[in-house]
Parts: sequence; C-alpha cells; structure tokens
Amino acid sequence: MTEPATGVTALRAARDATLERIAAACLRAGRDPSEVTLVAVSKTVPAGRLRDAVAAGLTVLGENRVQEGEAKAADVPGATWHLVGPLQSNKARRALEVFDVIESVDSLALAQRLDRIAGEIRPGTRYPVLVQVNVDLDPAKSGFLPPDAEAAMPALLALPNLRIGGLMTVGRLTGSATEARQTFRGLRELAAGIRGHLPDLGTDLSMGMTDDFEIAVEEGATIVRVGRALFGERPHQHAGGEVDHTH
Repeated sequence: MTEPATGVTALRAARDATLERIAAACLRAGRDPSEVTLVAVSKTVPAGRLRDAVAAGLTVLGENRVQEGEAKAADVPGATWHLVGPLQSNKARRALEVFDVIESVDSLALAQRLDRIAGEIRPGTRYPVLVQVNVDLDPAKSGFLPPDAEAAMPALLALPNLRIGGLMTVGRLTGSATEARQTFRGLRELAAGIRGHLPDLGTDLSMGMTDDFEIAVEEGATIVRVGRALFGERPHQHAGGEVDHTH
C-alpha cells in the first residue's frame, strides 16, 4: 500500500516525482510539460494538510463534492479549486461561489442553469467549465455520450456566461494500458472532430488519474487529476476524481 506523504517536504517530493513522470510522458509524446496542469485531488484530505500541499507547490486542488470544497476553501489560501465530481443542479450556485473551474458539466440543462446563475453572481466574465463525456458508454458513469456531446456543443458554446474550455472524461478501471489508451484517444479524437467545425471549443482535455495519467498525457491530456500518488490511499466515490476504494 502506498504510504501517504505528510508534511511540506514529503508532499513536495510527491509532487516532484509526479511532475517527473508527466515530463517523461511528454518527452515520449513530443510534448511540452508546461502544457499539462496537475490537479491534486484532495477529497478527504483535511485543510491543514492542504495548506502544507499548497506550500509544497500543489496549488490546484480538486474536490469531488461541493460541500467538502465549501468547507475547506476558506481555510486553504492560495489554492485554485476544481470541482471534478458530479454536480447536482440544486448545488450549482454553491459550486459557482466556491470553485474556480467546474470540470463535470454532464448535461445541457446543467450548463444552462450554471450559465444563468453565473450571469447573476459573476457578471461580465465567462466562467470556465469542461464538458464531461462518457467515452466508454459506461452506464455507471456520468457524462454526455460522444454523439450527444457533439450535438449539444453549438448550444453549449452559445451560452454567454460560460467558457467551454474543453472536454473531460473518467477513464475505465482496467489493468490494460491498451484499454486505458483507447478511452483517452477517444476523447482527444472527439475534441478534434468537434473543433473541426466548432473552433470555439477550448483545447483542454482533462483525463488520467494516478493509475493511468502517463498514458493520458501521451494521448494529449492537458489536465491530469491525481490523488493517491500525492496523498496516499483514501477511500472515495467513483466520480471525476479517483475511485471508490483503496488498492
């Protein structure tokens, strides 16, 4: 079992090791490592430890639930917060108030609600979101099916108070690098196909977690969501962050 890194020094070492793995994957793919943002998935990690994480350079934090992010954000200065788990429409306002980016917009109805509220509480700006796609057609996962994402994209891009920064997916639970790669390649190819006729879609691809982020980077990820490699084993739910059991 992975032992959790504790203290600023240990968290900095975990961050550096993860960034080295990202850099190596970029080298294999002929990419610039500066193109990849590391989101530290901080579910169940207490605020005090997250202050250490920020001091260690882990300044982009990802939470699976609005309530948990809400409870921590004020106590962790210097962090940028991403919501990476499913968002219920009745929590849309709270999410917009707490998070800097919502990565898990999984329906046009949710996007329209976020757009309306963002216009009220963040006038004059376009709030950044990613569109979650269920690349693997997995009934247990949230997200647009790929053809539905493409069909909805004109309406999503027309929303005046949201900026559609790109696409996000949750990879399949598999020990096969080939199967993991298939998911990430599918998201990249979907995004490229949409941008071919809708160039306003942003270029971000949020994909890859502790077990597969290197493959995701090789396939074009610009955001990877890593928890266990940074903070150690933690049980948590299947969502946009890491999976619901320890290994």
